[in-house]
Amino acid sequence: MTTDPTLPGRGPLPVLRFLGLVLLGAAIGGVAAMVAAGFVRGVLWLNEILLISPRSRMMLPHHELLVLTTIAVPTLGGLIVGHLHRRIPERRPHTPADAIAAVQTRRGRLPARAGGITALSALISLGAGASVGQYGPLVHLGATLGSLGARLMRLGRSEDNITIACGVAAAIATAFNAPLAGIIFAHEVILRHYALRAFAPIAAAALVGHVIATQVLAQGALFHVADTAVPRAWEFGLFVAIGGLGALVAGAYIHAILGVGRLADRLPLRPELRPALAGAMLGILALWVPDILGMGQETLRFATIAGAFDGGELLLVLILKLAATALCLGMGFSGGVLSPALVIGTLFGALCGTLVASISGAPQDTFIFYAVCGMVAVTAPVIGAPLTSLLIVFELTGNYTLTTAALASVTLASPIAAQLFGRSLFDIQLHGRGLDLSSGRGRALLMDTPVIDYMTQDCVTLAPDAPLDEAITTLARERHSEAYLVDRRGRYHGCVTLAELEAAREEADSRRRTSACVDTHRPALCPGSTLWEAMAMLEEVTGEALAVVDEGVFRGVVYEVHIAHAYLNQSDALRREEHGHG
Repeated sequence: MTTDPTLPGRGPLPVLRFLGLVLLGAAIGGVAAMVAAGFVRGVLWLNEILLISPRSRMMLPHHELLVLTTIAVPTLGGLIVGHLHRRIPERRPHTPADAIAAVQTRRGRLPARAGGITALSALISLGAGASVGQYGPLVHLGATLGSLGARLMRLGRSEDNITIACGVAAAIATAFNAPLAGIIFAHEVILRHYALRAFAPIAAAALVGHVIATQVLAQGALFHVADTAVPRAWEFGLFVAIGGLGALVAGAYIHAILGVGRLADRLPLRPELRPALAGAMLGILALWVPDILGMGQETLRFATIAGAFDGGELLLVLILKLAATALCLGMGFSGGVLSPALVIGTLFGALCGTLVASISGAPQDTFIFYAVCGMVAVTAPVIGAPLTSLLIVFELTGNYTLTTAALASVTLASPIAAQLFGRSLFDIQLHGRGLDLSSGRGRALLMDTPVIDYMTQDCVTLAPDAPLDEAITTLARERHSEAYLVDRRGRYHGCVTLAELEAAREEADSRRRTSACVDTHRPALCPGSTLWEAMAMLEEVTGEALAVVDEGVFRGVVYEVHIAHAYLNQSDALRREEHGHG
């Protein structure tokens, strides 16, 4: 068999590697699906024995014991969770944002130990009734399993990114019984590009996860929707309006979580004790409104039924659920943001449907449309995945008309939220950690690459009091156009160029010192500077290199040509990864 040398990646060996990657994706999907299903069942079991689920609470005959457990269980759960997080280097649970950062910066290699501790703390958080979600931990757990698979197979960073996405797709497909949503979520949120080389392994992982969930474990759907009436034409305008208002609700949800987190940092309380405080406060609130405990799946199901809640109850539960989730996540409980967003969005949509029915007097035969539109309008901006949100609706309901109504809602929700608050909560969290994804993956890579990786000491250094003739002779001998003035203690005094030195010699006494020719406008880098910062400085500097200075001490230089080569290499690596070569 012959191959065309002009077409990279063609031939039997790349095909075998590709097929091996597809099989690995399927294997990761199977493992992630089993682990995800076990996680969900573990949460439900804990909810039953710890009197968190509505069924177990209804069957308890002793009211005093119910009051005690409602407060004590979340408090003790928070205490355990807080101490578990001390074993994670960052002293916080890992989230889907960490998986996104690993892929977008091409670091890969999610730490298995931190992922395992995070999964355990999320299991305890959810089991103890914290108002957090299960899908975020499942996404990170799937990503960690995918990264572990790549390490065991000794694969490169590009393959690691794909296997991370495989684990994520399988987790979503298993949790929602929605393989298409799992595939799109992995591309839309984690990879953020569509590559043929990545599609097949991710699809295999999602398909295996879906088969295991539905055929092997017989796992039911999140909620069921019976045959629905067709919305009236004017209602589609209301669905669009719900999208715009839902974006504001999503923004309030996001900033409530971030705001409580900032407040928690200022509390005179050790970080490991903050979840316990949040658990106690949650338990006290739950004495009056138990619907805010846990993931809220029962609340979500009832909110899709017309008349199950009146308008006042919907508003009260919505506000308290939002506040409880912000309290739990901001104070350090481990869990996701998607499940509470689904509940909050559904409550918001149901509230809109109730108000429309009371004002217009129209029958509530299309009530489910309002609930689902609100759900999508809040969820899509929070996770930054409008297509995934629509596919979840379609795969859960199989109802094309309902999905079309949800599309009308997303039309305004995601763009408005992106303009006002950012692409997603994950991106906002990463921006707070110094990783800005708003301008694309290329910039994120440059912002994550320290200049110290390209630093060298192969440069000309001169004493600040060196004569002009000596400086010019040294530069000519070393074939450099600039030198860096460093005293005997290693302190940096600035940069001088050959052109400036020669001009000074022509205009003044040749015995003049080099320090008089220092370029006072030349910026310097520090060891923590990134390639992105270096490129920004080079736009304002004419020269061959930038000095690296650490608290006044000269460490070396980074040459302009090395910065340019690094940028081209990073761009080429992204191109090959995203277009399936290498």
